[in-house]
Amino acid sequence: MKKEIVEKLSSLIIAAFGLVAALAWNGAIQAIFKELFGTAEGMMPMIVYAVVVTVIAVVATVWVAKASKIKD
Repeated sequence: MKKEIVEKLSSLIIAAFGLVAALAWNGAIQAIFKELFGTAEGMMPMIVYAVVVTVIAVVATVWVAKASKIKD
């Protein structure tokens, strides 16, 4: 039981660090977006931002999935 608790806690801690990293990247990407396209006020710029972030997330997910399948 103790091993299971430690495994769950480590999973939660890793997920928390992932969330913090995602929020940091969100801020960075928003700053880059504002630098390139001006203010991101209004619906259309936010939709463009969401699409760009989604595409980056999908590409990164596919890349990580492929990299994790590489055998030693």
